[in-house]
Amino acid sequence: MKDKEVLVSAQNVSKKFSKNLKSSLKYGASDIIRSTLGLSINKELRPKEFWAVHDVSFELRRGECIGLIGHNGAGKSTLLKVLNGLYVPDKGQIVMKGKIGALIELGAGFNPILTGRENIYNNASILGFTKKEVEEKIESIIDFSEIRDFIDTPVQNYSSGMKVRLGFAVAAHLEPDILIIDEVLAVGDLGFVLKCFKKIDELLPHTALIFVSHSMPMVSRICNQIILMDHGMVKYQGTNISNGIAQYYDHFDDMATSTVLDSKNITDIEVIADRVCRWGQEMNINLKLKIKNIQQTPSFYFIIKDKEQRGVASVISQESLSLDYNTEQHLEINVTIPKIELTNGTYNVDLAIYETLFKGPLCRISNLFTFSVREGLQTWEAFHLESKWDVKITS
Repeated sequence: MKDKEVLVSAQNVSKKFSKNLKSSLKYGASDIIRSTLGLSINKELRPKEFWAVHDVSFELRRGECIGLIGHNGAGKSTLLKVLNGLYVPDKGQIVMKGKIGALIELGAGFNPILTGRENIYNNASILGFTKKEVEEKIESIIDFSEIRDFIDTPVQNYSSGMKVRLGFAVAAHLEPDILIIDEVLAVGDLGFVLKCFKKIDELLPHTALIFVSHSMPMVSRICNQIILMDHGMVKYQGTNISNGIAQYYDHFDDMATSTVLDSKNITDIEVIADRVCRWGQEMNINLKLKIKNIQQTPSFYFIIKDKEQRGVASVISQESLSLDYNTEQHLEINVTIPKIELTNGTYNVDLAIYETLFKGPLCRISNLFTFSVREGLQTWEAFHLESKWDVKITS
């Protein structure tokens, strides 16, 4: 079917660079001379070269969105520039069908001395649109960008957010067959980002979308396949978005370190907790500490965070007892969470201790401990709630 045709085909694509300018100029001159003489060019790595992208293959059909994820330097932006024709691949083949709209760098494609209006016509002509086609959509483009008051101002005077607004408005309203979006949407405010995703939802049935982002909520929102890159190579590729995202987060697991706010009143904090939990089962936490100069049990506030370091749940103490203000005392607190309904994944737990709940913190500990949920669903959403379903066929 025409509406499901393959618009992007990348087969064993590789791109290499030199680690320094001297070797880059040397190899570049050598390649030009060999090409001029009709000799073959060395496609393998030479001394002081590295693969920025190595052996990447995928196909993308109309109506599909592929997410490229990975840490900084993984090769995502280089791959986009190869796909967009800014770089020539050293190995492999790329076939792109139709008109291409790209937002791969902030302000890319804009002439800074031209006005926003002039840049709209300029970008459209590069994409192959006629002046008449642009005139039919220019008011809609300006309205979407929300920068009408500045549309006749030179782009060099625009803020980064204004450039993103104009760039996305142009790319989206010209309805390209292939739309390439790098991390630029991270610059926009929440209201505009939500509007962009609404527009992407409208475009996607008729467009092939390549999307690069460090925001996993954005990736999970629109992508139906994913490529996780690491040092230019594909570490994971498939349609299981949650699995790809989970492997992306594994790269940062060792970076979560505990931080303790010094407290003279609370010392010697120890915690023993279930480190592996099953969905629907209880979880136990045992907390020990020394406390002094406090007349009653302080309030304990556990914050459970997902891999994005977003708080997804809280556990707050309710029990209280009188304490001897002048004596250092040992407390042992046992906490039971009757039913864990978090989806598969790893979670970090912070602890805040208050003399009175949310008033005057005595102590805060980031990443007090980590636990994993297993044998549940592997989904992007943090919660999978128990539910009862009744499905009937009615006439």
